[in-house]
Amino acid sequence: MFSGSALNRPFVARLLTAILLGAVLSGCSQEKVETKETIRPVKVVEIAAAGEPRELHYSGSVRARTEMNLGFRVGGKITERLVNIGDRVKPGDILARIDATDYRLAVTSAEANLLAAEKQVQTTALAKLRAEQLFTKSFSSQAQLDQATLLYDQAVSTRDAAASSLSQAKNQVSYTDLKADQNGIVTAVNADIGQVVGTGTPVVTVAVDGEKEVEIAVPEIDVTEFKPGKPVGVRFWSNDMLVLDGHVREVSGSADQRSRTFSVRVSLPNDERVLLGMTATVEAAAASSAPLVSIPLSALSKKDGQNIVWIVDRDFSTVHARPIKLADFADNGVRVVDGLGAGDLVVAAGTQFMAEDLKVRLQAGEQQSAEQQSARAETPEILR
Repeated sequence: MFSGSALNRPFVARLLTAILLGAVLSGCSQEKVETKETIRPVKVVEIAAAGEPRELHYSGSVRARTEMNLGFRVGGKITERLVNIGDRVKPGDILARIDATDYRLAVTSAEANLLAAEKQVQTTALAKLRAEQLFTKSFSSQAQLDQATLLYDQAVSTRDAAASSLSQAKNQVSYTDLKADQNGIVTAVNADIGQVVGTGTPVVTVAVDGEKEVEIAVPEIDVTEFKPGKPVGVRFWSNDMLVLDGHVREVSGSADQRSRTFSVRVSLPNDERVLLGMTATVEAAAASSAPLVSIPLSALSKKDGQNIVWIVDRDFSTVHARPIKLADFADNGVRVVDGLGAGDLVVAAGTQFMAEDLKVRLQAGEQQSAEQQSARAETPEILR
């Protein structure tokens, strides 16, 4: 038995050696698999070099430089409206009327008060004359003469006040007719027959004949490009051949609470082809040294609450996050005002799989199609 056991020792030793060698080889193979480097193919777009200065294009509508919101100088119920939108008016034309019954009654009352005041003046004048005669003949005292004179002066003051009240009442009757005081065209009707309006409530809006202008809404990123007096070009949607040279007349000092844009008014030269309400596009060259760059919306990511894009390092074929500053959103992507430069390779798709220093592979076919797509969509391109 002892000798049999001794004979099996070489076999056991060879078996143990085979098991250990298999374990070592298995560990090496597993370690090799675990340490295999992941390389992800990506689609990129290249930022083009800045060329000509970018141009600004903002649309607006033609309006009169002066628009009057006309209202009655007295309150009442509207009984007539004599104009419609689009009607031309001239000074003196009646636009609307309100019920003047109460104001005419006030005139009648004021006339009666004036008549009574005039009679009182006549009565006190006779009393004063008699007091003067009696005082001359020493039949009355100085105090009686002074009292008669005072009553006469009071009566005269009352008569003058009544006359003023009568004039005011007559004016109020005339105010029941709303009249135009300049040549223009009716652009809006804000109240109609049967409506009770207060003093000064806008009833009719009249655009005064004369200089016309275009009003545009400009976001805060570009409002500094519009200064009063700056020359701009104006094109009209209804007539491609109509191009006028205008200039910035006024820039709003504060942004609109809802749209967060600034109102800019551009004066136009006198041209009979330009009509109120026409759609116009204002074109201006931006003087800013930082051009806007457009990138696909799919290239935009967020990291720690900040807008970023993933930039490919050409030398090491790795990606790195770069913060950017957005200007706004365009039809073909996102406009970036800061953070990107000419020649940067931006990951255009699959940003959710990106990580810092991740190895990537640029496939020629995919990159080429991305560039072609970029060219078709004008992305990335320096906006003009």
